[in-house]
Amino acid sequence: FFFSLFATMRYLLFLFASACLNAPATGAFDASSSRREVLAKGLATGAGVLSTGSGLIVPSSPALAAPAPEVAALRGSIDLPPIGLGAWAWGDSLFWGYDKKNDGDLAEVFDYAVKKELAFFDTAELYGIGRSEKLLGEFRRQYPKEKADKVQIASKFAALPFRTKAKDVLDACRKSVDRLGGEPIDLYQIHFPNAWNNADYWDGLAMAYEEGLVKAVGVSNYGKDALRACHKSLAERNIKLASNQIQ
Repeated sequence: FFFSLFATMRYLLFLFASACLNAPATGAFDASSSRREVLAKGLATGAGVLSTGSGLIVPSSPALAAPAPEVAALRGSIDLPPIGLGAWAWGDSLFWGYDKKNDGDLAEVFDYAVKKELAFFDTAELYGIGRSEKLLGEFRRQYPKEKADKVQIASKFAALPFRTKAKDVLDACRKSVDRLGGEPIDLYQIHFPNAWNNADYWDGLAMAYEEGLVKAVGVSNYGKDALRACHKSLAERNIKLASNQIQ
């Protein structure tokens, strides 16, 4: 019962976010493959696993990748600290009871992570409908450039049903960059697969990378078949699929 209730509430959140994000939407595949299977294979092949608080980021492994065209070296690698902070609750009042009066406490958490050299934060445009990204951008701007450049942020594109074009990914990415303070995003991911047009999303990731909006690209909540297809699509443009964040 509670799982069904949570799933329903989450779907309603997506519908609400659809109106708030102001964006209008084929490469279909079975995206329902077991996430645990993907994670298990990643561990079996020695792939690193990073807990972010809102899920796991599993760097893509050769064992999960379909054969791709020969390339000298794929662009878009990223090195991340062994642990990071999930920022879904930073700005989200619907699920997490966020209150602006607690922003000072969040700033202290941010500062502590920077001090411990573990300043990797996972956010998304859906988290607080952009508020999470804005907070992270504001906190990072308080530091001199040398320190601010050491802060790493991952954000995610919401693959809502009406957003089905590469341009939707690119436009959303530009808005996320603005909310985060104008610096390129360290890791930009597709938050979840859609029922169709997923290949267009991957084109959008590639375009964001080629435009310099992001340093690395990845996906989230993808099954093994979708992961392989995305890897192959990006590799054809000499771009690495850097992660699959499992929630």
